[in-house]
Amino acid sequence: MVGSAEQFDVVVLGAGAAGMFCAALAGARGLRVLLLEAGERAGRKILISGGGRCNFTNRHTTPANFLSENPHFSKSALARYTPQDFVALVERYRIPYHEKTLGQLFCDGSAQAIVSMLEAECRAANVILRLQTPAERVEQVEGGFAVVTETGKIHARAVVVATGGLSIPKMGANGIGYDIARSFGLRVVEPRPALVPLTFAEGDREYWAAISGVSAEVVATPSRRKGRSATPSFREKMLWTHRGLSGPAVLQASSYLQAGEPVHFDLLPGAAVFPAMAAGNGRRDSSTALQLLREHLPTRLAERWLGDNAPPDWKNTSIAQLEERLHAWPVAPAGTEGYAKAEVTAGGVSTADLHSTTLQAKAVPGLYFIGEVVDVTGHLGGFNFQWAWASAFAAAAAL
Repeated sequence: MVGSAEQFDVVVLGAGAAGMFCAALAGARGLRVLLLEAGERAGRKILISGGGRCNFTNRHTTPANFLSENPHFSKSALARYTPQDFVALVERYRIPYHEKTLGQLFCDGSAQAIVSMLEAECRAANVILRLQTPAERVEQVEGGFAVVTETGKIHARAVVVATGGLSIPKMGANGIGYDIARSFGLRVVEPRPALVPLTFAEGDREYWAAISGVSAEVVATPSRRKGRSATPSFREKMLWTHRGLSGPAVLQASSYLQAGEPVHFDLLPGAAVFPAMAAGNGRRDSSTALQLLREHLPTRLAERWLGDNAPPDWKNTSIAQLEERLHAWPVAPAGTEGYAKAEVTAGGVSTADLHSTTLQAKAVPGLYFIGEVVDVTGHLGGFNFQWAWASAFAAAAAL
């Protein structure tokens, strides 16, 4: 490389979870690393994660917890850097943490502890962090790459793109990572909001707003996405809101949402409610059905759901169909709350154009994509953080 431009071994774009971790690991290998962040501080999304306590990993992480056009792509990186590896780092910094349900690990205190840990790792590795310095584009030059910023060009042998997705734009999210990928001829799987609340059509919102704030434990099963042999089901809480549906079960299902296709909800998993009406000489009417339903569901929900789904008669066949609908209630949402409320972005740089062991672009040696910008999206519960750590580790080991 020639000229007066700054020169580094590696430039990492984006000081989020994946970017900070990759920069620290690369610097620890003796590489001269520059970490560029468009915002005013590093780790901003980490700080708001997990209700401010950062759900930094999940003990039960497997490739099955991720959505991608290539469901096998994440296997290599996840196997090489496990949840226990990151827990060991957290424990080395003596950060108190606890396990909630389903293997989710949270800080006892603030998420700032994780950000401070990553910043300390970067300092120890002599990483140069430069804030408020967005990359405008990346160019291939002799000997590597030039990262173009408003203050000039920065040369590097390798560039790691860790710019995240489009979720939470008020925190600076944009599509620069996708633009960089496309500029080098890499494919991008159409991005979409994921882990996001669902919305009802305008005409339905007032009807369901009457039970806003009601929650229930359900099993949510999205319609099967084209090309997938199976779609997972999620047993967690669902929450009715003024605009639609939220809660962990709904957020999980949203990542698999297809336009015009319903999500099916089992409102009473493991329980049989109405068959008792078909047995013996008991009463068969709406009042009896509502009484039975109230024994299992919040009253407002029981009333609204039965009012919307009551059969035309109370014959055995109709009662059986009502029971079936209770366990497979189809809801076709009008849409989602969009990127503003989405925890992550699904889709991204196609895994078909990346090496699974290194996250390096197959056709562009020295160019890497890690974290959320890649078409690997985790379920709710710490899995996306584990992908950030694992993909960062895979790339850093190859730099």
